[in-house]
Amino acid sequence: MATLLMTGFPGFLGAALLPRLLARDAEQHAVCLVQGKFLAQAQERLRAIEADHPDTAGRVTLLVGDITADGLGIAAEDAPTEQVGEVWHLAAVYDLSVAEEVAQAVNVVGTANVLRFCAGLPQPPRLHYASTVVVSGRYDGRFMESDLEAGESFQNHYESTKHEAERLVRAAMADGLPATIYRPGIVVGDSTTGQTQKYDGPYMVATYLHRQPPGVAFLPSLDPTLTTPLVPRDFVIDAMVALSTHPGADGKTYALTDPDPPTNVEVAKILAGHLHRRIVWLPIPVAALRGALGTVPGAEKLTGLTAEALDYFTFPTSYDTTNTQTDLAGTGVTCPRFPDYAGRLLDYMAQHPEFDATAMV
Repeated sequence: MATLLMTGFPGFLGAALLPRLLARDAEQHAVCLVQGKFLAQAQERLRAIEADHPDTAGRVTLLVGDITADGLGIAAEDAPTEQVGEVWHLAAVYDLSVAEEVAQAVNVVGTANVLRFCAGLPQPPRLHYASTVVVSGRYDGRFMESDLEAGESFQNHYESTKHEAERLVRAAMADGLPATIYRPGIVVGDSTTGQTQKYDGPYMVATYLHRQPPGVAFLPSLDPTLTTPLVPRDFVIDAMVALSTHPGADGKTYALTDPDPPTNVEVAKILAGHLHRRIVWLPIPVAALRGALGTVPGAEKLTGLTAEALDYFTFPTSYDTTNTQTDLAGTGVTCPRFPDYAGRLLDYMAQHPEFDATAMV
């Protein structure tokens, strides 16, 4: 059985995905490429996985490397000696406020190096690439799974570099590399347990609401027609596992997000309700608050919001999920509705104040 190579372990998706992928075939071995500074954390996470999933014991090798370096930073003596049949490229900087230099190095150069690694193998492996729906940038309308170059504009370096990275993957696919692209929405915690390792996106809104006076919360007026592509981690994992073995997945792009997403107004009301706050809508545009967060010293720390996060309150893009819905039909994998799990996210957040919005870089 060919080896599976994964980048992005022990990240939020990789740690949950690894045991599920190994469960597909009891004979498969996995090699996880890990930055040296995260090796101790990866070892701890692997021990926990082996304790929870005894069938994975002895089947995972942690390999120190760096996707931003030539040859993925793998020492010659450590290079995988078995045939690599699958590559799961999950590593990226998931941070809306990331500096351009860092985003370019990790998201673009890192992906180019992974593609170069794949091209250098004796047999081309099957690549599974974790992109994001926001490769759309700020696109006015419905962004299709087949879309990429649609004249969009980008709000931050995360969007632009993930767009460029997916462009590289699609070019490699056109040259013959067998690959599947997965575009998760804005990923939040597990819909059943609430578990997460980072409080960004809607968690920032929850923090802002929580810091308002007891019983009330003030928000700028929101367009009631705009939606937000929230998706719980467990759906993303379940969908990736199911689609990875689908006979028609090679060459496809899947938008892994809620096919009927909540509006921004609904999200705010649901979060406020769980936090026992009544929203008072202020007759000011979101842009005014965004401007204050971006210019007033200490405003982001005081409110718990970032200027970049507020951009998505006026985000005009919605996402088609036809490929995802069609190929998941009959698998039992469906995206939970935000109202059904939002409370679990907030309960977990209250019980685990040790996390913040910091990304693994």
